[in-house]
Amino acid sequence: MPCQPHANHTHRHAAGCGHVRVRHDGHEDFLHDGHLHHMHGDHIDEHTLAVGASNKADCSGGHVCAEHAANHKHAPGCGHEPVPHGDHVDYLVGGHLHYAHGAHCDDHGKLDVVV
Repeated sequence: MPCQPHANHTHRHAAGCGHVRVRHDGHEDFLHDGHLHHMHGDHIDEHTLAVGASNKADCSGGHVCAEHAANHKHAPGCGHEPVPHGDHVDYLVGGHLHYAHGAHCDDHGKLDVVV
């Protein structure tokens, strides 16, 4: 992935920094304020989860999930971590990605959370 620095970001991500760590493309990134951050030398790169076989962006016709109430609406501040995925934002729920699609959620695949 080409280097795309996140400007004016002074926080240094590391294990225990308070942000969710995920495995992505053979390395670890951190979810922070709707961004996928990767520590790269003296700066932080912006990453995006690619759309592909493991993380599709198709309509799944609705996804029933025991991790939240059926009437829960994913949006900024909803309590789930936003994850940049392709040209949209998904929400991390119980190790997989939810995409708010009309009146239902689509399942956009798993995301490997580092515990």
